[in-house]
Amino acid sequence: MTAPPVVVVMGVSGSGKTTVGKRLAERLRVPFAEGDEFHPRANIEKMSRGAPLTDADRWPWLASIARRIDAARRDRRGLVIACSALKRAYRDVLIGGRPDVRRAYLKGSRAVIGARIGKRSGHYMPASLLPSQFAALEEPAADERPIVADVTKPPDAIAGELAEAIVRA
Repeated sequence: MTAPPVVVVMGVSGSGKTTVGKRLAERLRVPFAEGDEFHPRANIEKMSRGAPLTDADRWPWLASIARRIDAARRDRRGLVIACSALKRAYRDVLIGGRPDVRRAYLKGSRAVIGARIGKRSGHYMPASLLPSQFAALEEPAADERPIVADVTKPPDAIAGELAEAIVRA
């Protein structure tokens, strides 16, 4: 019996990771986890003040998410987790040595994603940090086997495309 899939839905802030991730988890019938909930309070406070996180800020956060991924794999429950995973080094922490874990990259332009962030409310990540997100972004390379989705499509369509690609793999 094949284990349920574990998928990291990645992209810059405002790309739709949570919205698409929740819908993807429903389609795959696995739990959903929001990567932002793994941030220590200090990281959230820092971003709320408009200060970008450093790699030193991110390592403990990524390690916590990696432990959640490992638990899902060990328990054979599957998981969809939303996490920016902007740099390859971050993805190596989350996915390295876990060939069964898939990357779903939500790709979009600064203009499209900037417009989205400008419309949302109640999120600690201010629009002023979007340039730092794009500056840090290292798009996944072909050897990482990403599933790339265009963020201009409706979330249900994106989730459907991702689910089909994951099931086919």
